Amino acid sequence: MTAITLYHFPLSGHSHRAELMLSLLGLAPNIQFVDLAKGEQRKPEFLAINAFGQVPVIDDNGVIVADSTAILVYLAKKYDPSGRWLPSDPEGAAQVQRWLSAASGAIYLGPARARLITVFGAGFDPQDTIQRAHETLLVIDQHLTGRDFLATDHATIADVAAYSYIAHAPE
Repeated sequence: MTAITLYHFPLSGHSHRAELMLSLLGLAPNIQFVDLAKGEQRKPEFLAINAFGQVPVIDDNGVIVADSTAILVYLAKKYDPSGRWLPSDPEGAAQVQRWLSAASGAIYLGPARARLITVFGAGFDPQDTIQRAHETLLVIDQHLTGRDFLATDHATIADVAAYSYIAHAPE
């Protein structure tokens, strides 16, 4: 069986999500560095695997999956037969989806954008972004009072999705 290929950029929080999940599942991918600073994500050969020109992307023996959240779902469904990373029961699945949405929404608009400003000089409004980041982190902190994980009583892909940007919030 051929290893999974992960197309990524090391400073990308979205790439970090995919790489972390692969590691948690004990999978050792072939790493294909995509240099965003040089615009490699806009070259025809990369656009052929992801027309949106974004990392991460995985190639799992010809199955191409783009978008970090889609990758988390795919990896959990394919490589975690226990179903712990992505519960199948309605309540667990809904809670995971809720926090995946938060990772793509509030966490992206707050902590992730703050990192884009400080690390990459992105042109977002710093005051608005800092306020959103603080509000988002407060909601998460309150939610985690008395619990260890976002969606269930154990780690799920929701925790992986949120972790990548929350862990880098101090940057």
